[in-house]
Amino acid sequence: MPPSGELAIGMQKRRCSQLLVGILALSCLFMIRVQTEISNECLSANAKSCEDCIQADSQCGWCKQENFTGPGELTSARCNFVENLLHRCPQKYIESPHGQTVIAPARPLTADRRERPKPEDITQIAPQKLTLTLRSGFGSFVDKTTMPFISMTPKMVQNPCANNLNGQLCTSPFGYKNVLSLTANGTEFNQLVGKQQISGNMDSPEGGFDAMMQAAVCGDKIGWRNNTRLLVFSTDAGFHFAGDGKLGGIVLPNDGHCHLSSDGMYSASNHLDYPSVAQLVQKLGENNIQPIFAVTEEFHSVYKELSRLIPKSAVGMLSANSSNVIQLIINAYNALSSEVILENSRLPAGVHFHYTAFCKHGHVHTGDKGHSCSDIQIGDEVRFQIEAITSGCPNGGKDAVVEIRSLGFQEHVTVKLQFICQCKCQADGQPNSDECHHGNGTLECGACRCNPGRVGRLCECDKNEVSSEDVEASCKKDNTSSVVCSGKGDCICGECFCHKRDNPLEVIWGNLCECNNLTCDHANGRICGGNGVCNCSHCICFANFSGSDCSCPSSTATCVGRGEEMCSGRGRCKCGKCVCSESKYQGPTCEHCPTCPDACEEHRDCAECRAFGTGPQKESCSTCEFNVTKVEQIERQESTCKVKDENYCWFYFNYTYEGRIPQVFVQSKRECPEEPNILAIIAGVVAGIVFIGLALLLIWKLLMILHDRREFAKFEKDRLNAKWDTVRTAPRSPVPPLQCRRTCKEYRK
Repeated sequence: MPPSGELAIGMQKRRCSQLLVGILALSCLFMIRVQTEISNECLSANAKSCEDCIQADSQCGWCKQENFTGPGELTSARCNFVENLLHRCPQKYIESPHGQTVIAPARPLTADRRERPKPEDITQIAPQKLTLTLRSGFGSFVDKTTMPFISMTPKMVQNPCANNLNGQLCTSPFGYKNVLSLTANGTEFNQLVGKQQISGNMDSPEGGFDAMMQAAVCGDKIGWRNNTRLLVFSTDAGFHFAGDGKLGGIVLPNDGHCHLSSDGMYSASNHLDYPSVAQLVQKLGENNIQPIFAVTEEFHSVYKELSRLIPKSAVGMLSANSSNVIQLIINAYNALSSEVILENSRLPAGVHFHYTAFCKHGHVHTGDKGHSCSDIQIGDEVRFQIEAITSGCPNGGKDAVVEIRSLGFQEHVTVKLQFICQCKCQADGQPNSDECHHGNGTLECGACRCNPGRVGRLCECDKNEVSSEDVEASCKKDNTSSVVCSGKGDCICGECFCHKRDNPLEVIWGNLCECNNLTCDHANGRICGGNGVCNCSHCICFANFSGSDCSCPSSTATCVGRGEEMCSGRGRCKCGKCVCSESKYQGPTCEHCPTCPDACEEHRDCAECRAFGTGPQKESCSTCEFNVTKVEQIERQESTCKVKDENYCWFYFNYTYEGRIPQVFVQSKRECPEEPNILAIIAGVVAGIVFIGLALLLIWKLLMILHDRREFAKFEKDRLNAKWDTVRTAPRSPVPPLQCRRTCKEYRK
């Protein structure tokens, strides 16, 4: 990383009286970006020289050591990431220039608020110069004085308000007129403003853009000074812009130059079209002018949208009689002065600036918003970080100058850009060197740069013979093949030069580039399973490994299970892994059977002590071979175990295997029986006894009622029988009443 420089910006807020009211310090940090890519941009560039290499990527280096390339290697193999080159090339032979920042002595920022320095003595931006070495007033306007913008009848030209019913006298139309250059003489200003007469035009929009353009570019005639520049634009109408001039036969585009005559009139009004918004933004920015649009309510929304396109501009609404114009200007100025916007002049092709703004309250803005910070108050400090990024060889390698300024400031930072487009070793090149096939090239940075018409690593071939069939025939497998160098290299002078891979550990070789260490079989995500080397598309396995991908160990030690049996007697060993005879057996050696009847009982005690700290094995829980994972709700499966703990509570667990490590998942909530409610039981027993007693009484009463009814029915029957016998027998002697009563009573008994 090259040394960095800081750019500090101080902002002075001044009223019209030039009163110094505060200082704002900002800083900009220039950095040279170091970009790291996943792909190898150095090899992908296929660089033929050190110059091409260092322009490919900031991380690229060039090995200038002679005899660095071997048979079948292209010259481009010299270009690679520096860390990759160090494996083959000593550090002293590697060319990889770096950029740097040099800051010129600077005037310090003006920071003493107790004094009132003169405007020309104020320093708002520091430093004023640095060098980066990179590798890769008031006026009035109406409209254009031609149809259809104004009426061309002599009467209307003399007085555009002639048709006005109140007979108001207006001045003749004009494009733009500089009535008074900027001055500190307020009396003169008031007199000239009071003498101004209104004018008129036929269409609603006016030529305000012409006026703004001339006020911006005619600095000497307007009288702009090295202070904050505000342009107040007051109107009650819309605006014409580029293209509208064609309606009046004006087709020449606006040239953005000053065309004010000696009397202050815009002389090119009827010759040049209106400026575009982009032209206006450019010229206002170049001259550090901040426009304030004072417009009526009807057009406030129109100019609000226009203000969004013009940096450092503000819009205010005029009252009906424009009496609030002074307060409007003050409010707009305060709004503009609370925002800092950085911009730079045009950059050379291939150079980019990326801005990052570190604003108040820890807010960080990047991208399009990285140029500005708002809500800046007196004494606040913000910082801008600017990255200078280059690609290729910008500006043909020539130095360039860029200006960075804050809109509204007259000061700026001058940045001199110097571009590294060549390596130092190129200055020591040997033209027509004998090392380059009898002088057919320049020996430069350890490699031959061939003369025009010559190719090859040593410039040994004529370019016209390279693509001939005879030359290419030696780069093909046989006469029937149309593929040159197996499609993985280039045929140069009858010799195959194999392509380089981004990864330096991946190699292609062979007379026809037919071999590589990439296309062998993979196992476990690795070439040859990590147990061999790939040689010309075939795996050469290490000792004790076999198979096309070297994934099969010859040892069976990993298959020995319980009881020293192979796969626990439940399978066979294949390539060092057990293949269980039945799917219900699990584990590396088929030693576990989650669905077997004894599996739950076998692991119950360990599962209980690991999960709940209870059970018969809680004192020796550390001897359990597995750990337990407690879950809220276990997934019920056919193999899920449901067992009771020492408190007669049910708990659930699953027992599975992943590799050689057992996995046990226990449901954290146990299902325990609820304790009996003694009071409820006693109350139930008492209630039962009472209920049974009442029931027995009711049953006894019911039986008694049924018995009495049967006896009464029997009595009634006997009584009727007795009457029947009296009728059928002979008359008897009368029975005395007393005897009869006694007999009846006895009968009843």
